[in-house]
Amino acid sequence: MTAARQHRASPQTRGWALRTVGNRALATYYATVDSLTTSAAESVSDVTAALVSRTAEVAADIFALIVQEIPQLRSDQRVLTLLEASVDENVTTALHILQHDIDLEKVRAPAAAEEYARRLAQQGVPIAALLRAYRIGSTRLQEWCLKELARRTDSAPIVSAAGLRIAGLLAGYIDLVSEEIVSAYESEKGNWLRNLSIARAARVHAILRGERVDMDSAEAVLGYRLRQNHVGVVAWTTGTAAVGDPLRRLEQAIGEVAAGPYCSGQPLFVPYDESCAWAWLPLGGHHSLPAGPGSTSGNGTETRVRFAFGAPARGVSGFRRTHQQAASAQAVALAAGPSGQLVTTFSEVAPLALMSGSIELLHAWVIETLGPLAGDDAPHARLRATLGVFLQENGSYKATAERLTLHKNTVQYRVRKAEEDLGRPVGEDRLNIELALLASQWLGRAVLRPAREPRTGGPADPPGDEAAC
Repeated sequence: MTAARQHRASPQTRGWALRTVGNRALATYYATVDSLTTSAAESVSDVTAALVSRTAEVAADIFALIVQEIPQLRSDQRVLTLLEASVDENVTTALHILQHDIDLEKVRAPAAAEEYARRLAQQGVPIAALLRAYRIGSTRLQEWCLKELARRTDSAPIVSAAGLRIAGLLAGYIDLVSEEIVSAYESEKGNWLRNLSIARAARVHAILRGERVDMDSAEAVLGYRLRQNHVGVVAWTTGTAAVGDPLRRLEQAIGEVAAGPYCSGQPLFVPYDESCAWAWLPLGGHHSLPAGPGSTSGNGTETRVRFAFGAPARGVSGFRRTHQQAASAQAVALAAGPSGQLVTTFSEVAPLALMSGSIELLHAWVIETLGPLAGDDAPHARLRATLGVFLQENGSYKATAERLTLHKNTVQYRVRKAEEDLGRPVGEDRLNIELALLASQWLGRAVLRPAREPRTGGPADPPGDEAAC
């Protein structure tokens, strides 16, 4: 029996107190204590009855606090949705226990809470993060209860007794639920590790973390050539009625995608959790990937497979980058919700995907978009600044010259040189160019090509024009 349950069963909570006479402990009944206990129980019931009608508000507040305080729980939007359901069910259950004085021996952990624990085990999130989430949630729920209690009565004895009752019952509930979710977590962790190709997954994660790679050893473990072009893929299932084994379905879908003539061998397939997987398509010497696969969705509520693709890239660094791109494209697809496309490619949503906060991806994309114009030197900085204003002024040389206090010929020269570096007129890819210029303006060398890397010679302004600026 937990400490919280022992407290609920003790004589003091029913108007009795223990006193010692000689070597004997005698129980004495105090009517005032019993009356106060009854009043406290009624106050707790009234307080929680008021909060039951605000369950959604309370749960949303607790969910936001947990996500803010525990960074490990922010990585996966699908798991965040499950966390939200777990918080809502836990808040609902805890309030009903307080309102109706439900015996904790008859309480079970909510289904969403157990499923959330299992999903964290699959993704390797430490159990400490899960238990901390429960501590944070319990403390915030207690604050809601005490604020409502203070609003309803100013009787210090009742506030004290009711507050202790709320704290005891919540502690008992968290103690009970924690035992069950830890059991679910540990059981799932064991099952997952047994069913997962540990060595291969560990090697993939090491590569993605940027650790030093022994190419021969890594390729032997993975059964996949790293010294080639790849396309990273994230595949996941959606739908309300999963059919069969989701991971088997995902592996089959990836195999169908890789069956085209552009793949030089078998794809590398790594489960992420029970409904999501990572994959790399081997392109060999090919530098492009044809259009993505068609719909693999079924009819009605049947499970669907969705895909997010990175851009083709080469070698170990390309292995990492194309995966990061695919993961960013998946974030965009998940943000779109159920109405989103079944296939999302990074090249199509790069500006949105870059909002995911990856400086490494942003750096690569800015250089790919701007070409030599992304050089981290003063001449190219002048070209970028002039081109940025030129685009803001809707392509007006005169307005740009006036705004920058330059000669019109200088503006024309700089825009022409910028287009030479870009390899295309600015009007052909204006949105991406503007976003890349904005990124270079605010992030500077974090997204620009270092000066030590080879690039075209820095452009100078034409003689004579600069003097007119």
